Amino acid sequence: MNRKVNLLCLALVAVFVWTIPVPAAFAAEPVVIGVPTSLGFLEGKEAHKAVQLAVSEINAKGGVNVGGTKRPLKVAATDLRDAAPGVPVPEALLGLEKIILEKKPAAIVVGPFRSEALIAGMDIIAKYKVPMLGTIAMSPGSEKKIKSDPEKYKYIFRTCLNAVHLVKYLAGNMALINKEFGFNKVFVMHQDVAWARATGGFVKKMYFDKAGWEVLGMEAYPTGTSDFSSALMKARAKGAQVIMVIFDMPSSGVLVKQWKSMKVPALMAGFISPLAGSEAWKTFNGKIGGVMNSIFELGSAISSPKVPKSKVFYDKYKKTFGKEIQGGHGIAPAYESVYILAEAIERAGSLDPDAIVAELKKTDRNGVMGRIRYDEGNQVVYGTDPTENALGLVFQWTDDGKRKIVFPAAVAEAKIQLPPGLKSLK
Repeated sequence: MNRKVNLLCLALVAVFVWTIPVPAAFAAEPVVIGVPTSLGFLEGKEAHKAVQLAVSEINAKGGVNVGGTKRPLKVAATDLRDAAPGVPVPEALLGLEKIILEKKPAAIVVGPFRSEALIAGMDIIAKYKVPMLGTIAMSPGSEKKIKSDPEKYKYIFRTCLNAVHLVKYLAGNMALINKEFGFNKVFVMHQDVAWARATGGFVKKMYFDKAGWEVLGMEAYPTGTSDFSSALMKARAKGAQVIMVIFDMPSSGVLVKQWKSMKVPALMAGFISPLAGSEAWKTFNGKIGGVMNSIFELGSAISSPKVPKSKVFYDKYKKTFGKEIQGGHGIAPAYESVYILAEAIERAGSLDPDAIVAELKKTDRNGVMGRIRYDEGNQVVYGTDPTENALGLVFQWTDDGKRKIVFPAAVAEAKIQLPPGLKSLK
């Protein structure tokens, strides 16, 4: 009798469990998104958090619809360390291949930090046919490689700004400086890495040489350099009116402090990664007033009420992680890349990499950086009108610790202020 009762109970339990409605997002196997990058560096660390934020938002709504089945997204990250001084590219490539083989991601976002690692890693991406939406490495060499064999390298996309678009922003800002003040003498200082070398060279070739500027010098610095005084003295001795700087290494903030302490009478404008975020004022003891800095993508380190989605993302990141975004590059694109990928998967109706790639190419999204579309080289197009293109910008630190956007006009909120000792020629 007891045996019959027990069997009856077990049968009822089985029926009960079978009929419990289970949310599809938790019943189905997760869709893994790989995040291989330099997690110890500011941009890599914050880009990873932005990916987690987007994933949590999508999962809160039931996950991504894959051919009629809702599946949760899952983040798998690994530290490539490719941005660290002295780490060879092959070591980063081992990490890239390892995450593909072990975690089996449906796609990769963020990707290698250094362009050297990205370009070398493209063959690994192509070998395993894993769609990748890069958000940090910037060299246009990757687009060149894609165009050399579109079928093989069709899996590689870039959502962040590249060096070519950065050149356009730097040139546009320099043109504004020339228009406002009549300046045309520049000294260039840049980091000795692929994207920075390319950027400095392109600005000289595509703008300074054509616009009649006098380039008084161009100096490159290895990653890790912490003394820039000799070049600053050269710039002052040669009468530079503008010092264009292009750096992403943490120690480059020292350059601005030296510029201030030496009272070099020249505008400093370009990109210095440690100065992008709001905490830089405190970090550098208020010794950075007057420097003009580029934000590669709107929503990374700064937002604008003129592009409401940038402010929504910026505020949500702060609320979620307890501090504002400090990196001026890669963070907003990392967040957007998750949504771009999820939408492509849903349109494709499967996780087949070729189907996903075909849908990624059709992307036309109103996002955090403005309008997001990929060109024939799988690069998001950046411009000066957020209703037509994605947007980067230039801001200036004021002497009271504020960041004011000065370029482009679509989001500008202040005029450029000159440092002490430098007078307008107009």
